[in-house]
Amino acid sequence: MRGRQREHIHTTYKRASSKDRLNTQDREDGLDHVQIDIGKGSGNPPWIRSLPHVIVAALASFLFGYHLGVVNDTLESISNDLGFHGDTMAEGLVVSTCLGGAFIGSTVSGWIADGIGRRRSFQCCAIPLIIGASVSATADGLGGMLFGRFLVGTAMGVSPPVAALYITEVSPAFVRGTYGSFTQIATCLGLIASFIIGIPAKDVPRWWRVCFWVSTVPAALLALLMEFCAESPHWLFKRGRSAEAEAEFGKLLGALHVKSSMAELSKSDRGDEVDGVKLSDLFYGRHFRVVFIGSALLALQQLSGINAVFYFSSTVFKSAGVPSDIANMSVGVVNLLGSVFAMILMDKLGRKGLLLGSFMGMSLSMTMQAAAGSSVVSEFIMVYLSVGGVLLFVLSFAMGVGPVPGLLLSEIFPGRIRAKAMAICMAVHWVINFFVGLLFLRMLEQLGPLILYTVFASFCLVGFFFVRNNVVETKGKTLQEIELALLPAQLG
Repeated sequence: MRGRQREHIHTTYKRASSKDRLNTQDREDGLDHVQIDIGKGSGNPPWIRSLPHVIVAALASFLFGYHLGVVNDTLESISNDLGFHGDTMAEGLVVSTCLGGAFIGSTVSGWIADGIGRRRSFQCCAIPLIIGASVSATADGLGGMLFGRFLVGTAMGVSPPVAALYITEVSPAFVRGTYGSFTQIATCLGLIASFIIGIPAKDVPRWWRVCFWVSTVPAALLALLMEFCAESPHWLFKRGRSAEAEAEFGKLLGALHVKSSMAELSKSDRGDEVDGVKLSDLFYGRHFRVVFIGSALLALQQLSGINAVFYFSSTVFKSAGVPSDIANMSVGVVNLLGSVFAMILMDKLGRKGLLLGSFMGMSLSMTMQAAAGSSVVSEFIMVYLSVGGVLLFVLSFAMGVGPVPGLLLSEIFPGRIRAKAMAICMAVHWVINFFVGLLFLRMLEQLGPLILYTVFASFCLVGFFFVRNNVVETKGKTLQEIELALLPAQLG
């Protein structure tokens, strides 16, 4: 039966192409033609059923954003109270230790998600988030602060891929892009919350401890509310627990859509096969290309310079006479605004269209910042180019390159490798994130803004052409339709 299905899909690709050899455009055309007819006549399932489960999962992204921003306005107070003020290495460690923990967490996230399920993975993330924040809040020295930040970082490494997996697998196809954008919006809200809560830190002694304590509340809510959420039917089915998968589909989609959803699962997935995935399957063989596309997309996301902009935007605004708290809030609001636009447009324009427009907008805004760093423009124009470039860059990023990759990767990876492939790609993300943050200021000193921002703009252009030539459109398709459409390329 599976052999006949593969032959049928392969024939569909042949009809969609005028060439004998399957190329990227053929796959994209094939994806538009492949249809699974079972259950189509019953219409779309009610979106409201899955919404509460998605909102609870988005709490993990809120905490991710909060802990990214919690030390921005509080680092000076922390260093004064804990006795390492003026030690730039110690201050850098407070930030980078969290990133190091995130790298470790991301490398094992796939095995955790496949081993204990998506729901339990969220609850496991909540434990180091609560303990780590508590340790940081009660720290009386640098060691305690670093240990707390490391614990939080490990959870930050696990939660983004698990959130992307879970939301993708519990969302109806026709709103999966919209729901997938919730993670980026929640991350923005977390960043903004950390900025707002951190405002009194400069004037109120030890307020930074309150900032860490506050984060334990949403972490506890995540652990508690996830107990009442549905488990991913895709994970249950792959574990051979079909009856439970049917029950969860009933919670998420309604009774009318259970049989058609189970029929679609059986077309591409087999139960009890998830443990058969080996690392070698991800690095070469039939899955290599799709994992390479995912890793390259996240690498280009970081090489675009987004974290350099986020980490050091306050310096740009300061040169324009804008206070740091207003600068941080401006960046946060623009980031949120772009994420809302992405949510509205994700299932209308599609993933690929948003990525292409986003990379092009980021390249243009980086060019503006490069021009501001040249000696040609006047100081007056330089200020407007710098500030305008930062805000346009953040807006462009939030409308595509920010929210789309996590959703797209969880869509294009076959079900049996989805969690582990996401873990590999996120590990690449964190490694490049770390080195961009570590080397940005040194490179800015050595190369100057004109050359450095031109390099970032060039990576954005590379991202544009990479997406155009390698990324397929997935909007409105079920995960099984996407997997079957990409199957000939994986087997080829």
